[in-house]
Parts: sequence; structure tokens; C-alpha cells
Amino acid sequence: DPYYRFNDLMYRWISLDNWTYSRTFRTPFDIRKWQKVNLVFEGVDTVAQILINNITLGRTDNMFNRYSFDITSVIKEVNFVEVRFLSAVSYAAEQSRCHKAYSIPPACPPPVQKGECHANFIRKEQCSFSWDWGPSFPTQGIWKDVRIEAYNHYHLIYFSLTSFFVKSTQQWSLEIESYFDVVSSKPIAGLVTVNIPKLQTQQTFSVELQPGEGSIVLLVNINKVRSSTVEAWWPNGHGKQTGYYMTTTFIMEAGYQIEKFSKAYFRTVELVQEPIPGSPGLSFYFRINGQPIFIKGSNWIPADSFQDRVTNDTLWLLLKSAADANMNALRVWGGGVYEQDEFYDICDEIGIMIWQDFMFACALYPTDQNYLESVRAEVSYQVRRLKSHPSIILWSGNNENEAAIASNWFSIPYADREIYIKDYVMLYVKNIREIVLAEDKSRPFIASSPTNGLESVKEGWLSQNPYDTHYGDTHFYDYSSDCWNWTVYPKTRFASEYGFQSWPSFSTIEKVSSTDDWSYTSNFSLHRQHHENGNDQMLQQIEYHFRLPQSADPIKKFKDIIYLTQVMQAQCIKTETEFYRSSQSEIINGEGHTMGALYWQLNDIWQAPSWASLEYGGKWKLLHYFAQNFFAPLLPVAREDKGVLYIYGVSDLHADHKLTLRVVVHTWNSLEPVCTLAKDGVTVKAQSAVPIYKESINDLLERCRNCTRKSCVVTFCLAGEGGLQSPMNHHFLSSLKDAVGLEKARLRASVSQQDDIYIFALQTTAIAPFVSLDVGSIKGRFSDNGFLMTEKKKVVVFYPWEPTSVAELEKSLTLTSLMDVV
Repeated sequence: DPYYRFNDLMYRWISLDNWTYSRTFRTPFDIRKWQKVNLVFEGVDTVAQILINNITLGRTDNMFNRYSFDITSVIKEVNFVEVRFLSAVSYAAEQSRCHKAYSIPPACPPPVQKGECHANFIRKEQCSFSWDWGPSFPTQGIWKDVRIEAYNHYHLIYFSLTSFFVKSTQQWSLEIESYFDVVSSKPIAGLVTVNIPKLQTQQTFSVELQPGEGSIVLLVNINKVRSSTVEAWWPNGHGKQTGYYMTTTFIMEAGYQIEKFSKAYFRTVELVQEPIPGSPGLSFYFRINGQPIFIKGSNWIPADSFQDRVTNDTLWLLLKSAADANMNALRVWGGGVYEQDEFYDICDEIGIMIWQDFMFACALYPTDQNYLESVRAEVSYQVRRLKSHPSIILWSGNNENEAAIASNWFSIPYADREIYIKDYVMLYVKNIREIVLAEDKSRPFIASSPTNGLESVKEGWLSQNPYDTHYGDTHFYDYSSDCWNWTVYPKTRFASEYGFQSWPSFSTIEKVSSTDDWSYTSNFSLHRQHHENGNDQMLQQIEYHFRLPQSADPIKKFKDIIYLTQVMQAQCIKTETEFYRSSQSEIINGEGHTMGALYWQLNDIWQAPSWASLEYGGKWKLLHYFAQNFFAPLLPVAREDKGVLYIYGVSDLHADHKLTLRVVVHTWNSLEPVCTLAKDGVTVKAQSAVPIYKESINDLLERCRNCTRKSCVVTFCLAGEGGLQSPMNHHFLSSLKDAVGLEKARLRASVSQQDDIYIFALQTTAIAPFVSLDVGSIKGRFSDNGFLMTEKKKVVVFYPWEPTSVAELEKSLTLTSLMDVV
């Protein structure tokens, strides 16, 4: 396994060599019968010369492009095909060497990443040369489908559909674009029929296809009566993801007929950037089908260094886990790959909105003619391939490259700035943006993330400070401040990246390590950490609120640290996300109206410490269980300010609700509450966050006799009619290392099976913070985990992803709570 221990270094030689893929094949059809035969590569990674029968067809230099070679005149009955690759590493170095006029930083990644140099000189997955969460495996090979196409007269290359809503007539329309290669020397005429049975809509168009490659655009109008019955596509948590089956039939005078089956989705998206009363700057939020939607989710990175291991099942598991944690959006980050079709199909199906970056990240890039031509082909291809997906709500030009120039990450002398600014505008504005606007008018485009949106545009596409909280989106990381202190977080319009690291479970690490590695300070633990001082930063953050493990048993100590990093990460990102969600309806000192929270990051590329909430293989970290709660559609959120406790009612629901807020205070040493307060008739407004409760901590402590900050904890939840209920939330009045009265709880669980799920009946003898259920490498997830247990009994459900048994689960179960760490 290339991920085993130090194999990323041991196998480095593979990427420094050149490899050739070849085979002999027999043509399975009579060549003489076809006017045109193409050899098509959906994806070549990356730099290669393609030959058939020793004749060079052409070269590839872009992993993200589709290549089609005309082999009509060279194909025989028996053929020898070759793809001769060049090492991506040496190609990138050579390209950099040839760029003599000025350097294009960064030259190399930081040494802690153990990576390769000049990734920005090759159109290849940027993180395959290493990243601060992933290894360097600069692959070479045929990473997507390869096939031979033979046709006469004409051939359909791309087919896309996008929906529009015309406000003036209250009608939906569909724009259908078909891109053809016409072989004959004369135009071909014919009829195209579009049929959407469920909407009783059928339209026929007469068309004429011109010789060569070109497209035809058809506009299907859904009449007013039918338009009023159209069910729109909604994000997860806001409605259904209805799609309509549609058949498009091309009957041309010459040649065969083509029947194209597809699904039509109806949804609109606007990125709203408007003045806000009482706040300088502009808003930054998404309206879907005319409705403002608070964006809840995370950032997606490639699920494996070896893309062919990313199966449909892998994607389904990860994306379903996002939806199950109440997420409605993911950002496909610009240092990875444009994801496979199945990824976007699943997002369409389960209502995950996609913020789609173009593949440029944390670097400056060349703009010579060859490079720009390659990028232009890449962008055209990807936009055509992806624009039919309702899940994609935004195109974004790059990751952090506006910030890199604005904050001068690469120490460029002031006199040289202009040249890099000019390159920036040339690449993202004059090329990428131009193509996107021409190819897709159905969704917004921004040039970078973080950006100041329209303000960046006004400042010539490069703002003074892309992190300005009054405009656009922000990325925010701070590992040294106490993460429980919400005042350190930016009161931004949109938080598109923020996060903290943790270690994956022992069962995940165990698969790629040996016994010598199982300590926090082993060579292996250092080797897997690709972020400078990352392991120390985690300990420092833990120490703010918890005692570090002191066990004499080295493996117990390692497991305890892993557990605490996950507790710390979950609690940190909970605090930060709750701050963003509760800021959506307020402006304080000119800041607020936060309308998005995408933490960094959802998934992992290998088994290592990282910012992810899902481990490599899909196991949920404690953070992911917390996300299920902090992204819940209805949530009470506590915020302490100058000695006063405020509770906000946060709601993504589409209607106002009258609810009961229950506030319960426990002393740490008793499962019986000290005092309970039920406040009835609390109005929680639709799609907003408003304070619903306010009490000074002193009053609270006095009201609940015998309470001090150190001896008590507050829990609270919202409940209404018809079973409407929020998760139980908590607010700590002091650091847990200072808590008085916490006892070591004896936790027990009995496991039983009910149909295809398993019931874990838990019992505790004392209040137990951060109760973790871990069943090792048995694949599946719990209904809840990492919780504060304040009652004697609790039932947790286990949803298996593979067959298991009560006996297996009992044998694998480890129960841990905070006081088990010694």
C-alpha cells in the first residue's frame, strides 16, 4: 500500500521516471464503413505523446482536458497504441526553467510537506505534489475513460441543459445546447423533438447543422400553467430535489437518429451583493429560487491520491455523510480535481449545493500563450461538462490567489507587483471569466476566494484586503488563540474556510503503521503531519481547557491524545460555526449578516492528522457528529458577553414557530439537575437568528443554589408542537480542567439488533462529558457521539455500512469519556 508508513518517500522514484502504457488491439468493426474514427481520452495525467501504429497523433499537457484524436487514416484491423508519459515532476521543473523573464512563485512547498516543486507550471492536480494535509504522489497514467468512436454524417459530442425563470411572464424555460461534429461537407438538416412527459411539454424544432464542429441552442418554454406546477430543485433541508425525465430526439435527413435521455432540473441562483442598512460594504449571500439560503457545509478535497480508487460507493458514503450532518453545500477546492460526473449526480440527487473552484490554488501562474490555450480548452470543456448540474451554484476562479498577491505571501518587491497583477487579470478575468460568461449564463462567477466580490472588481480585481469582513467571503485560521473565545472570530459576510486539526482514530492509523509508530512523538507521527508545528498546535489548544494525558502506558497515552484532539477540534469548530450562524440577522459595529459557514475540511486524502471531519475510509470523527448538531435546522446557541448569557434561536425553517426553551443546570457531581427553567411561547423566526433568552451568569448561579462557574454546566434545547425539536446544546462556564466535582463515570452499553440497525443502550454512573463510542474498523456511523451525558440512560443507534453482528460490535466497542483520560 503506497500509504503504508513512509512509502510516499520510498516510492518517490516512480514519479521521477517516465512510463509508457501500450497495448495491441483488434478493431471490432469494419473500418471502411465509417467516415470518421476518433481516439478519445476523457483524461490523461498529464504530459504524454500519443501514438498509434508508430504514428504520433499528438501530445497532452493538461490533466483536466478531454483529448480527441482523428485516427480515420491510421487505424488498421490490428493496431498498436502507445501513451508515452514524461515525469510530471521533471516536466514542471523544465517549464519553470524555460520561463526566464521572471520567476513564478512559489518554487517549492515547505519542507514539512515533503513535496515536489513547481506544481504551478503543470496543469495537473496541484496537491499531487503534496499539500499541508496530503502526500506527494505525482501520478502518471490514463486516469479516465479511453475509447474509440466511429461515426458517419454527424456525432453529438456534448449535450447540456440549463433552466431559467422569466419573472415578467412567470415562466420557466430550458436552454438546451448540443455540440456536434458534422463530417459531411454540406449542412445537414433535420428535426429535434424535446419531450418532458411529466410537464406535458413537447416541442419540435427544425435545425441545420453546419460542417465541422459547432453547437445549436434550443429554447424550450414551459407554458404558464405548467410553469406554476413545476417543482423546483431545492437544497437539502429546504425542499425536494425534483427532476423531470426528458427525451431529446434528433432525426436528421442523413444518418441515424440520436435519442438523448436526461433529467431537467428547475432552480435559479443569485449571488446577492447589495448595501446593508447600518453597515458599510455589501452583503454576500445566495438566493435559491428567490429564497435567501444560509449555506452550511464544508470544503471537499480529492478523496484519494489515486483517483481510480475513488469509486461510486466512496463518493456516495462521503456525500451522504455530509447530507446526514445537515449540510447543504460543499466547496470543491481549487487545488484538487474537477470531480467526476457521479460526484455531481449524487449532489443533484441529495441536495448538496456546490461552490466550484477552477483548479488554481495558493500560487501565481504563468500566462504564456501555450499555457493560456491549454487553460482555455480546460475551462470550456469543464463548463460544458458540468453546467447542467443544478447542484453547482457558483464558479470561482481560484483559491487564495488574490490574497497571495494582496498580502504579498511570496515577498515580491513592490516594483515588480504590476507584472503579477497583469498576469492575474489576464488568467482569471480575460480568459477564464470570459469563457465562463460565454458558456454559462445561469450562475454567478467570482474571480477568487477569499474575495471582496464587487469591491474587488471595482479595485481592478485585486482588493487591498480580500479578508475585509464588510465584503465577500473570508478564510480564517488562528491556532494560538483560545478557540472557545468567540470574539476572536471575524464577523464576516460569509465564512468559506476555517478550521482546526485533529488526529484520525487509532483504527484508521493502525492500518498504515506498525507498533513503533504508536506514539504522538514518533517519527511516523511527525512524518504524517504536513502542517508546520501542527502536532504542537493541537496540544497547545487542548491545554487551554483540558489536562494532557500522563499515562505510563505509551499506547494508552497515544489513544488518549487522539481522543483529545478530536474533542478539541469538535468543540472549537462548534464554537466558531455557532458564532457564524448566530450572526446572520444582526449588525454589530457595522459587521454581521453572515450567510455562510463552510469549515475546512470535509474529507481526507490519506490517514494523517488534518482538518477533516471524515477520516480516510469515511469514518466520522467527533467533529462530524458535532456538525450534525451545529448545522441542525433548529438550534439554540449560547453566547456569553461581558458576564451575560444570551441564547439565540437559530432557524433554517421556512415558517415562524412558537416554542419552549428549556434551560437546565447541573452540578458536575450529580445526574439530578440543580434547576430547570422552561420559557414558553418563545418565537423563533423563520430563517433567522434572534436572541430569545438573556440572563447574567451571576443571577443564574444565584438562582441555582450552590452553583459556581467551576461546579456547574448549562444545557438547553428548543421544543415545539408535532415533535419539532432541536438538539440538546451545552455551554461550559469554565474550562473542564478546572471543573469541580467531575467524577470518573462507569459507562456500560448493551447492544441489540433491530432489523438492519443496532441499538446501543448506554448507562452511566455520573455526568460524562464527550462520551465517545468507537467500534474500531467496523464500517458505519452512530446517531450521536461525543455528547455530554447528563442522564443515567441514553439510547444511541448504529447504522452499519457493511454486514456486522451484535457479537462483533460488542467485541470492538470502546467507550471513552473525558475522565477516562489520565
